Parts: sequence; C-alpha cells; structure tokens
Amino acid sequence: MSAPIQERYAGAVMNTFGPPALALVRGSGAHVWDADGKEYVDLLAGIAVNALGHAHPALVEAVTTQLSTLGHVSNFFATEPQVALAERLLELLGWSGEETGRVFFSNSGAEANEAALKLTRRTGRTRIVAAEGSFHGRTMGALALTSKAAYREPFEPLPGDVTFVPYDDPAALAAAVDDTVAAVVLEPIQGEAGVVVPAPGYLAAAQAIARDHGALFWLDEVQTGIGRTGAWFAHRPSEGVDPDVVTLAKGLGGGIPIGATVARGAAATLLQPGNHGTTFGGNPVAAAAALAVLATIEADGLLAATTERGDQLAALLARQVGAVEVTGAGLMRGLELDGTYAVQAVAAARDAGFILNATGPTRLRFVPPLVITSDDLDALEASLPTILDVARRTAQEASA
Repeated sequence: MSAPIQERYAGAVMNTFGPPALALVRGSGAHVWDADGKEYVDLLAGIAVNALGHAHPALVEAVTTQLSTLGHVSNFFATEPQVALAERLLELLGWSGEETGRVFFSNSGAEANEAALKLTRRTGRTRIVAAEGSFHGRTMGALALTSKAAYREPFEPLPGDVTFVPYDDPAALAAAVDDTVAAVVLEPIQGEAGVVVPAPGYLAAAQAIARDHGALFWLDEVQTGIGRTGAWFAHRPSEGVDPDVVTLAKGLGGGIPIGATVARGAAATLLQPGNHGTTFGGNPVAAAAALAVLATIEADGLLAATTERGDQLAALLARQVGAVEVTGAGLMRGLELDGTYAVQAVAAARDAGFILNATGPTRLRFVPPLVITSDDLDALEASLPTILDVARRTAQEASA
C-alpha cells in the first residue's frame, strides 16, 4: 500500500524533496503503477531520464549481462563498455577521427557540469557567463551557474565569478563577455525554466561571441540530449553550432546513473592526471546501459518517432482551453496556462492517471519516454480538458 511506504519515507529519508506524491512499484513502457495498483501514463519519465521508458528489454538485458560479467573495477582500469561509449559519443557529436575529442564520465548531470567547470578553470581564467533561468545542478560548482537565487543563496559563497545575462539576448551576452571570460555556458533549450526555446541564430551568435574573446563555448545538454528533442543533440539542427564542451546525463543511461563531459580541441586536454576523478563514473554497467540506449534509439527509429509524437503532443496541448503558449521540440514541451493553476493540474492529472510536472505556477512540462505511443497521447487528449478544468476550479476555490 502507498500510505505505509510514504509514512516510512518521512521517518527515514531526508526531507529535501518534500512528501512524495506516490509510492511507485513497477513500470512498463510509458506506464507506471503505484503500490495500490493504480496505473498512470508517465509524462515525466523520471525528469526526462527514462528515454526507453520502464523495463525496456534491451536495457534490462544489457545491465544484467554486464553485471553478471563485470560490475565495477574503478578508473584504474579500462573496460570495453566505457571505451566503446566514449567512442560512440564522439562519433555522434562528429568529434571522432582527426578531431581531438575526449570524454570524462561521471554519475549525473550535476557532476558532468562540475567537471566542465573545473575544466574551464584550467584555461587560466575564472569568469563564467551563464543565463538567467538556467539550471545546471545542485553541487556547489554547478549551483554557482544556476540562476535561481533561492537555490544559490543558502549556500553562498559559491565558487567562481559568474555573470548572469538574459537568455536569448545576444546583445546582453556580447556586453558581458570580454577577454577575462573562461566560458559561456548555455542550455540549447532551458528545461527547468519551463522549456524555453531561443530564437533561431541565438546559439550561433553566442558561439561567435565566446570565440571572439577566446572563451570556451559550453552547452549543457543534460536534459535536451540523447534524442529528447528529436535529434541526438538539441544544438545540432542549428547551422554552424559546434561547441567546445557538451555535458550529458539524464536520458543517456535510460535510468541508470551516468553523466558525461565531452570536450573537443584544446578543451579536451585541459584536465590532466590528478586534476579530477571519480570512483563510479563510467563503470561498465552504466556504460553498457548507455550503449543499449543509444543502440535502441537508432535501431527503433526513435529520433523520427520522437519528432512525430512530439508534434502530436504539441498540437493537442495547443487545442486546450487555457493554453497560452506551447514551446519546445520533440518530446520536450512546455505549456503556458492562462492562470496560476499548474500545481493543481499536476494533482488533478494524478487523480486521472497521468503523471505531469509543473515548473512554475503557470507552466507545465511534458517530457515523456521516447517510446510513448500515439494511443497514450490520445488518452491524454481525452482527459486533459477535464484535468485543466478541475485544476482551474480548485485554484479559484483556494483563493476565494
């Protein structure tokens, strides 16, 4: 039963996330079940993590096979899955062959960004320019790059000299970047801010500004990467954009913790022995999982499917009463509502058998598994009008 698990949670787990809404016990595809047996369509996917959904046979087989062969050896030793995964990521980025590309593996997006931040320090410069609305993680270094004051202020002083500029504003970025800047760090689409998409040409302009001042151009693709937007990387459809550093996590492992800091050219050589390390990063089980995710996305045509299902999702969201704006690409979509009832919509959706996410009082985020079906989205469309109507009325009653 859900209630006893949630009660035990409160008595044993640190209260960093607040009370859990559900106690989930199993999943299959884009569906999960709670401890009471209720089924939900999962439109959050572990916060854009479960690219292949739940209990995908390819992922289960890869992890089981690798764990039964070699589970963990530390980074004193090389393993085939780790090397193969590094090679595959460099290939997907177009940084293999003659290009000097290298990968550092870790366990999460925050750790991937922490490694990238340390890498920028090796340039001899310390200043970073990041964007308002950014989210790069909760470790002290990654937190320093995250714009939300409520996240940062309890832990100040934080590392570094970080300047925040408005997102999608090339003029503001140009005014902030000079020859003291080590790196410009941006998300190709801002996720935690509510799926905020910049204008065409913004990333290319940001890259040019960074390069003009000898700064690294670093793209945080932790949430947008690995097929989430219908391309391997959200920046790739942007003509001429080829960053120096890309950070990855979330969908890369399909639910198995893994992060990657990928660098090219001179940036790939900045971290040398003794500069950084990890005990678990790139372990063979996580690497095998990531290889299975990449292979399945390719073999099952999930990039094209993500684009198709993403268009279906965007269209059904735009048809809703109260929809002000639909943003995003692929299966990373934001819905701006005409009132402050997003939190109530999450609760109403849960009652109706759907797991949603609110990134603010007026904003919903949809990041389902890449394997979500057209039928799943048809079910959402059938239920969403009632969900939003209930949410509006609940919010109005609460404020009366």
